[in-house]
Amino acid sequence: MSHVDRDTILSMIPHQGAMCLWDAVTAWDDARVTLRSAAHRDPANPLRSDGQLRALHLCEYGAQAMAVHGGLRARESGAPVRPGMLVALRGVQLHTARIDDLAGDLECVAEVLVESEDSQQYAFRITCDGVLLAEGRAAVMLGEAPLRADASTSSAGR
Repeated sequence: MSHVDRDTILSMIPHQGAMCLWDAVTAWDDARVTLRSAAHRDPANPLRSDGQLRALHLCEYGAQAMAVHGGLRARESGAPVRPGMLVALRGVQLHTARIDDLAGDLECVAEVLVESEDSQQYAFRITCDGVLLAEGRAAVMLGEAPLRADASTSSAGR
């Protein structure tokens, strides 16, 4: 499907302002999403500490990729978005110590592995200039109350 810009991303997830880590969706379908970000180079990135952005924070990038994918899928189908809570990270491998010093943009591919009525499991891989930085799986439990999935809401998320 087509390119999705930051404003559209912001309309679909609860992460707002600098806490929204993705700049654009470059491709997506029902099974996976590919996103791009330059937020790791921003000195005002809210995840920085002691002037650095540690690779561990790539898990948050992966979780937000899942939220964006959920918002896109809901918007496409017209179904309500249910709020989600990250409940587990598995098999996470970090291949670098920090990411604030990387010159290129980050790219993430997140793919649905398993889903049921009340949960989802995704795999994510994050690269920079073709070099693998992080990979792993994340599980999300979906909440009871559905949220609206149209572009006018900013509380939808996974």
